[in-house]
Amino acid sequence: MAGVNKVILLGNLGKDPEVRAIDNGRKVARFTLATTESYRNQQGERVDQTEWHNVVFWGPVTDVIEKYLKKGNQVYIEGKISNRSYDDKDGVKKYITEIVGQNLTLVGGRPSGENGSNASSGSSSTNSYASAPASSGTSAMEADASDDLPF
Repeated sequence: MAGVNKVILLGNLGKDPEVRAIDNGRKVARFTLATTESYRNQQGERVDQTEWHNVVFWGPVTDVIEKYLKKGNQVYIEGKISNRSYDDKDGVKKYITEIVGQNLTLVGGRPSGENGSNASSGSSSTNSYASAPASSGTSAMEADASDDLPF
């Protein structure tokens, strides 16, 4: 039986995205996303618990990310969890867990500059974008962007 690796996040960017081109001309976008849950403790006080997620997107959607996303923007993301490791400059093995984004929806106000004008106050919209699947011959890290579901 095949497993399912699906993540849905709604949160705010913790910093401006970092977008860069890699060897074969494809682009990668990375940013942190904060999700906050609230609950009441035993004393009845409201407690906010924030989790930080490392998010990575590959392919054409990175152009949208680079153009429109800034620190603080609220986004809805669908993707999957990926765990990988690498050796740092001192040869120490480091481990990272990240969300490989597959779909991105901008939530809230329309990004400024869209359709040649700034959004007026009070207007809202959502704009959805999908990440392109990884092509054959990509690195192991890039291959995480493809979807292996049997249907």
